[in-house]
Formats: sequence, structure tokens, C-alpha cells
Amino acid sequence: MALVCGGLGGVMEAACRGAKSEGGLTIGILPGFNRHEANPYVDIPVVTGLGEARNVIVVRTAQAVIAVNGGYGTLSEIAYALKLGIPVVGLGTWQLAKGGQRVSAIVEAATPAEAVEKALALAK
Repeated sequence: MALVCGGLGGVMEAACRGAKSEGGLTIGILPGFNRHEANPYVDIPVVTGLGEARNVIVVRTAQAVIAVNGGYGTLSEIAYALKLGIPVVGLGTWQLAKGGQRVSAIVEAATPAEAVEKALALAK
């Protein structure tokens, strides 16, 4: 199994570091034009030059998505995943509501380990 992410720093770097520590393969779908923008734990940098539009590629490549905290880019990935029928596990991330009613489309996790466990179980 491989980890696919945006390939930059912060949460993406932490996820790559964790995957590498367990012997996993890491793929970074980069927003810019330079493969050297990838964090040091990315095995395969994919240079797109697409900016935030790369979020669709990240999600389309996934069998399950883990959303950690995040801004609007993370929210867009959640939306793409749900629209495409890809399960989403959330760790301190967005909550969704429609018509003022909470939607429980995101499977909640309390710890990173629980998020990974749930994502692996949900992966197609």
C-alpha cells in the first residue's frame, strides 16, 4: 500500500514520515513545477504545475482519504472524495452540514493510528 499526498510540508510531511517509518511507499502530487519542493520523505514526486487543482488527482488516486485539520484545500479534497464515493476519515477536520443538519459522511477518528486503521479498513 502507498501513501499519496500533496507532497509538501506540515501534515503531509508528517504523514510521509510515518508511512516511511513503517516501510511504506510515498507519492507526492506537487502543486508546482519543481520536484525539489517535495518533502524529504517523498519517494516519488509527481510534478503537476496545477496548484490546488492537483487535489482532484490526489483524491482520484486514493482508495480512502484521511483529512487532518486543514483549510479550504482539505475541504475541497473531502468534497471530491465524497462525490466520487471514496471514504473519508477525519482527524480534527471539517464537519459537514446540509440544510442546517449535520451530515455524518466523514468517519471520525481520535488519533492518527485510529485514522490509518479506519482508512485501511474502508479502502476498496
